[in-house]
Amino acid sequence: MALHRSQKLNLLRLVVLLTVVLAGIKFFFRDSLSLERRKSSNAEDGFWGNAGDPPQSAKARDPSLELWGGKGGAGAEARLETRKLPLQGPASTLMRLVHLDLKGAAPKVPYLEQIFPLFSKLGANGVLIEYEDMFPFNGELEVLRSPFSYSEEDINRILALAELNKLEVIPLVQTFGHAEFILKHDKYRHLREVERFPNSLNPHVPETLALLKAVLTQVLSKHRRSHWVHIGADEVFHLGEGTDSKNWLSRNGGDVGKMYLNHIREVVSFVASEGFRVLLWDDMLRKVNVAAIQESGIAKQASPMLWFYAPDFDTQQIGKYISKYTECGFGAVWFASAFKGTSGPAQAWPPMEAHLQNHLLWLKVIQAMPSTSPAVRFQGIALTGWQRYDHYSALCELLPVGIPSLAVCLQTLVNGGFTEATKKKVLSILGFQNMDLTKGTCEGNGAFPGSEIYRMVEQVNGQLKDSVVKVLDEESSIKGWFSPYHRKHRFGNPRNLEAFGSKVLKVHEDWEGLVQALRSQMEAAFFPDTVEEWMEENVNPHLDRLREFVRDLKETLRLSARPKAP
Repeated sequence: MALHRSQKLNLLRLVVLLTVVLAGIKFFFRDSLSLERRKSSNAEDGFWGNAGDPPQSAKARDPSLELWGGKGGAGAEARLETRKLPLQGPASTLMRLVHLDLKGAAPKVPYLEQIFPLFSKLGANGVLIEYEDMFPFNGELEVLRSPFSYSEEDINRILALAELNKLEVIPLVQTFGHAEFILKHDKYRHLREVERFPNSLNPHVPETLALLKAVLTQVLSKHRRSHWVHIGADEVFHLGEGTDSKNWLSRNGGDVGKMYLNHIREVVSFVASEGFRVLLWDDMLRKVNVAAIQESGIAKQASPMLWFYAPDFDTQQIGKYISKYTECGFGAVWFASAFKGTSGPAQAWPPMEAHLQNHLLWLKVIQAMPSTSPAVRFQGIALTGWQRYDHYSALCELLPVGIPSLAVCLQTLVNGGFTEATKKKVLSILGFQNMDLTKGTCEGNGAFPGSEIYRMVEQVNGQLKDSVVKVLDEESSIKGWFSPYHRKHRFGNPRNLEAFGSKVLKVHEDWEGLVQALRSQMEAAFFPDTVEEWMEENVNPHLDRLREFVRDLKETLRLSARPKAP
């Protein structure tokens, strides 16, 4: 039966209405499901937990795990602009970075290939890479490259390895102080703040900013998937002592802080214009008044990284700095601890307990932030592993030697403290049976990348010097080696000399064997300059004395203890 026109219209309206209702129901349930997924994801990806861990109930969860649900979380996140990149979103992810200081003992790429999965397993979700002269600068900047610098293919491989192991890469480029890798070259000598010292740039010469933009452009072009860039800007020694700076200060009321900020503002603006968030060390900002920082405008595009490495730093002082930076207008702050490289400029073995205490204090600061500093967000922490105090300093602890300390410190952050369960997990991951935090040693051979280096460096650091001193006895004994009295009363007869000689030769042979094995392992992980430098600093000063002694001993044995011919 044919329908009237009015009936057809009514039927059509009914169909449209049903379609709209069904679409609304579908949209409602889709959003509900998405919300539940986001809640689950947030619960699992919290700062203290590893991605993929089963979510804990609210009752069973440690209070420290609830730090980020307070007043400062959502509002602070909304203030940040989110880049649409495939890696984890920066505003919602709290970062644990392992710092790689490449101005000394830069690892070869195959070693990084082994160690990045361990970083991730221990709880890191990013690496802060301080390239210095290891970056493959080209063109006019090629002079900045170390003879053993990474190639462009190496950089691509490092970035791919990081992404494979879910590690955000944050490049660090020094842009004011610690610029020795630039200013040591005659080509850039005229850009020094003080001509005698190659550490700080002159901020008044236009060529300085042009050079920094060229350096940053090359580094940033390789890190387009990164969310942050660290511009250093710490310890600008001798700032204000150069002729140009003195002239500027005389015209501007002697305000060194403003002079510092003028330069930093230009660097921050450039990096931000390239689409990155900016990080900088905070030590220079501690000395600058709040009004000057507010006026500079850097708080809109940058975040300070507060660094304190001592095992007994003042947490209340940290709170004062956080309050200051909040007043300055910074929306987020970062912290920097240390797992190695801060206990001495030529330290070969890390004091693990001191580094653990440093991280326990940082936990105290972090846990207090939601109540003491609700207006600013804690974005992350960098576990620094300094390889040199500066470009010209001696090597600090090698990365493989610092891995147990890193494991202890990272797992302390992940678990909100260092418990017996945390200790057992660290031992299991590293392949040790036990550890002595006070002595900084571990029992067992270890099963992590570089564990062979760790074990042999432990022997060199703890036994080589004493072993050589014991063999040599006293300097007076060496000087009297060929005297008739020495031969008669110390050795009595050639047999005693031969017995003593056999013992010395055995000690020498054992040490030469161990050092050769260590050298072989180090050559697989590091470039030749690192191997030679480390041996020169830690082995040769002791072993060369034994080698010289053995040469004289062998000559004496050949002569059967008879005096040498005149």
